Amino acid sequence: MNEMLTLNNGVRMPALGLGVFQSSPEETAAAVTEALHVGYRHIDTAAAYLNEREVGDGIRASGLDRDEIFVETKVWITQYGYDETLHAFDLSTRKLGVEALDLLILHQPAPWLWESTLEAYRALETLLADGRVRAIGVSNFKPAHLERLLEVREVVPAVNQIELHPYFVQKQTQAADAERGIVTQAWSPIGGINFYPGFGDGTAKNPLNDPVIAAIGEAHGKTAAQVMIRWHLQQGRSAIPKSVRPARIAENFAVFDFELTAAELAAIDSLDLGIRRGPEPDEVRPPSRMWEIPEV
Repeated sequence: MNEMLTLNNGVRMPALGLGVFQSSPEETAAAVTEALHVGYRHIDTAAAYLNEREVGDGIRASGLDRDEIFVETKVWITQYGYDETLHAFDLSTRKLGVEALDLLILHQPAPWLWESTLEAYRALETLLADGRVRAIGVSNFKPAHLERLLEVREVVPAVNQIELHPYFVQKQTQAADAERGIVTQAWSPIGGINFYPGFGDGTAKNPLNDPVIAAIGEAHGKTAAQVMIRWHLQQGRSAIPKSVRPARIAENFAVFDFELTAAELAAIDSLDLGIRRGPEPDEVRPPSRMWEIPEV
């Protein structure tokens, strides 16, 4: 069981997927296979995660037919440009072991490389027109980035994947997405970015320990993570929680047997601190954070 979202080009996407950000290659294949056995039918990865090959291994090990699984990946900044992005598609599909992608998105707006970003998106439009991808989109785009993109590009993104959890709700970006018929997809949907290795100073609040969310969970016999995922789904978002632990993978999927009230949804909305924990999309990345994607 999974709820489905209809994208702005008519493609149907499972609302809940498994994310593999910071999943090591050694753990990724087993996590993907486990998720597919549990019932997930949507897997999100990225060239920059360096685990696309293992995602493909996990998909094949599941025994499911390719057309049963919605596969999403991302083009990295150093792959931007028209020809470069077409090559990025070839590279990702080869690593994943698939011929086509269900959703291909740009990983960052990279406004300091804006002409390359526009050319990368033009390549996505070509791949869409050729039938090699079923839908295209963006990630970490703010409203101003969407506006600039659509001044010169023809296809409205189907998805905008952004940092979104109870402590960082991004209301303006969600509104800009909705105005254009773009599905907002939450990365770090249960706030893991607040304690991921390499992010922050270790003092950030953890939504998993929030008393408001915990109380709502107790009322429904659900965990804080399940409450947050349900919050996303009921508000029409896609969510891609990450885990490599079988018990947590199953827990995160067990969210289709309860409903949050309007008051509970509003209580979670009110927790917004307005603090971004992931990378600032407008910040110029230093060379150390602009790594090349390996060909193998």
